[in-house]
Amino acid sequence: MTRPSTIVTTVTLPDQQLLEDLQPLPDGIAAGVWDLSSPPVGVDLSEIDAVVLPYLNAGAVLDALREVPSLKLVHTQTTGYDGVPDAVTEGVAIASASGVHASGTAELAVGLMLASLRGLDIAARDQRDRVWRSERRLSLADRRVLLVGVGGIGNEIADRLRPFEVELTRVGSSARDDEHGHIHSSTELVTLAADADVLVVVTPLTERTTHMIDAAVLAAMPTGALVVNVGRGAVVDSEALTAEVVSGRLRCAIDVFDPEPIPADHPLWDSENALISPHLGGNTSAFYPRMVALLKTQLAALSRGERPRNLVQDGPFSGRS
Repeated sequence: MTRPSTIVTTVTLPDQQLLEDLQPLPDGIAAGVWDLSSPPVGVDLSEIDAVVLPYLNAGAVLDALREVPSLKLVHTQTTGYDGVPDAVTEGVAIASASGVHASGTAELAVGLMLASLRGLDIAARDQRDRVWRSERRLSLADRRVLLVGVGGIGNEIADRLRPFEVELTRVGSSARDDEHGHIHSSTELVTLAADADVLVVVTPLTERTTHMIDAAVLAAMPTGALVVNVGRGAVVDSEALTAEVVSGRLRCAIDVFDPEPIPADHPLWDSENALISPHLGGNTSAFYPRMVALLKTQLAALSRGERPRNLVQDGPFSGRS
């Protein structure tokens, strides 16, 4: 039987450990190490046709992709892929790490909701001052939660919220129904926000979703409502969010922001209505083994000349199954 021809034969990994953990490589696949900030090791630039990006701060090194003359595939280690389409041509495929971070990010989203609603951030500050503050706080139970984003991570968040007895409303790019009920269109956000106790943002960053949560959406939310962002910072208008939170009208529990890191002199740091985590979402103990498993699946598919999973830009895989 003739082995199918492969589109991708030479891939780079961002570090030696990842290369070692992917051994043995499938027949027909060669690999080297390239972090995109120094010359590749084990392969020449002219040989590379697939690149796995670094997990952290990949955006800072994307320009190096233009140095690869035969590039066919870029694979992120994140669910988001913002910046990558601008760094490559339409003829280059882009695959994301969709699914790898879903559990960890969903855990954090629920954790941020619980911590903020139950005042755990206040309790942590009080502990340093040896203050015992016993008072009634909001429960996640019975809250009206507006979930913006119904992809893999959004579905994981929804699954984790159901046992908490919330009133869940979901928003996607367009209105439709699925096995769990109705999904509203993002064009309804201002109306839906008026009834939301908690707004959870997990949608990817695209040209269409930039500042999707704008001043009008935030202004429509009830006084005292909570904004949780575990997606991408620029999906929320940072100036509008800051104004609402610093004024005391809204609260936020955010893992992402625009810009990142948040500048040291930014007013959100001093706001008692803000709970900030430093982009921890998918960076958990579950991430690395799941990333290795995904890349093994991807390399095996490539070695057979098959279409890899999680393509967000088809490139040379258009029409392949």
